[in-house]
Amino acid sequence: MKERQTREFLMQGNEAVVEGALAAGCRFFAGYPITPATEISEIMSAKLPLVDGTFIQMEDEIASMGAIIGASLAGAKSMTATSGPGFSLMQENLGFACMAEVPCVVVDVMRGGPSTGIPTYPSQGDVMQARWGTHGDHPIIVLAPSTVRECFDLTVKAFNFSEKYRNPVIIVFDEVVGHMREKVALPRPEEVEVIDRIRPTMPPEWYIPYEDTTQGVPPMAVFGDGYRFHVTGLTHDIRGFPTLRPDEIGPFMDRIHRKITLGLPEIHMGEFFQLEDADIAVIAYGSVARSARRAVIDAREKGVKVGLLKMITLWPFMRGAIERVIQSAKSLIVPEINMGQISREVKRVNEGKAKVSTINRVDGLTITPGQILKRIREVS
Repeated sequence: MKERQTREFLMQGNEAVVEGALAAGCRFFAGYPITPATEISEIMSAKLPLVDGTFIQMEDEIASMGAIIGASLAGAKSMTATSGPGFSLMQENLGFACMAEVPCVVVDVMRGGPSTGIPTYPSQGDVMQARWGTHGDHPIIVLAPSTVRECFDLTVKAFNFSEKYRNPVIIVFDEVVGHMREKVALPRPEEVEVIDRIRPTMPPEWYIPYEDTTQGVPPMAVFGDGYRFHVTGLTHDIRGFPTLRPDEIGPFMDRIHRKITLGLPEIHMGEFFQLEDADIAVIAYGSVARSARRAVIDAREKGVKVGLLKMITLWPFMRGAIERVIQSAKSLIVPEINMGQISREVKRVNEGKAKVSTINRVDGLTITPGQILKRIREVS
């Protein structure tokens, strides 16, 4: 009874993703087990049938991505979960979803790579793959939780963004976040904001499936509702049929990027900690942001003016947040569990205004507060 009153749980990040997906209305999951994301599939297989949802274990990750696209076209909010090797296999179908503007959510619990790499150890090596893994200039939204509660909240956000902007949304976090357990207080179902895709209200004969709108997001019909809806991975006209006409291709490509650009004020999410007077700024995400926060607190106690920008949205890149930080900070520290992926973007935006140093680790272990504190001392 107490659990029902308080809604407090001890759970791991992977479990919180499941709870967030169900709260957001996910009713279809297709996936293939892979460490360290397997718990998401396992729990979904048990919980989806309880809410009249469907779980399918697919033969591989290529099929998994195809299945959630099909389920979304049929009207279901859908999700899959994987890790680096499986995420690589999903890329072609991910591009299809971007081109066909099919809402869906992909969870990537990152592990060491390349190839099969280090299956049970953390990494942040899929950051660039999340943005550029599929080919072509495609729009994408990528969110990175660093706490168990954020795993819940950002999964809800991912579904809402996906439905609102008719676009795939990717959630990336490292094995540490996926497997660590924290006490979390979850909102009641009625307290969760849930956004559904815009459905057509005009008669079927008037429906134009890819027409331009003020926000760049056309209404989305559901297969079986009586609306003609042609879906293809080819560049298409406003009715969904393949086209090679530049006067149709250009406006279409502009629109699918514009719809994300117009949403940046709500899509861009981050936390500014102790940055008001900071001479040094640490820029981090995922589990490393937790270490960075501890290092900032310890450095502040020693009189060092340092702050933290925790990036929650990784893509589209938070250029404005970085520009805000470098207005006062003279030194930037970017710690990552990779060889340096977000740091490249930071340097691109920085344009030499501040000194940028990196901390990179790829040995299967995470970056500790002590390592970050040591670098803070070096640059202070």
